[in-house]
Amino acid sequence: MLRIPAQDLYPIFWLILGIILAIIEAATVQLVAIWFSLGAVAAIIPALMGAPIWVQFLVFVAVSAASMLCTHPFVKRCLRVKQERTNADRVIGQTGIVVQQIDNDRAQGRVAVMGLDWSARTQNGEVLAEGARVTVLEIDG
Repeated sequence: MLRIPAQDLYPIFWLILGIILAIIEAATVQLVAIWFSLGAVAAIIPALMGAPIWVQFLVFVAVSAASMLCTHPFVKRCLRVKQERTNADRVIGQTGIVVQQIDNDRAQGRVAVMGLDWSARTQNGEVLAEGARVTVLEIDG
């Protein structure tokens, strides 16, 4: 039976780990594993030189942390996603008319705002009669 010393398998381990982390990164678009993939690839170098596993792990952690610290702020700026307001967001702050009595205890109430009909609840629990004017404070759900 052929026995391979563990230290000879470390470069293969780091290579496989780097590939797996790169695949995870490719499957997600969230930049969650690329730094660790770079760290694993860097750890191959001390593994090939016969360094102890703790040195390899230290290189893995150091390169992963350094690449994260150096690139994360830049990537965050480049990938900043502008939040688009939806049509529903435009209703906040608008005045509406109660078209069905609002009663939180009965879980009922409708308000017409900007030509749209919405279910409504009062913030403080008071009952509002049909025809009352209200201001939309938030949208929930």
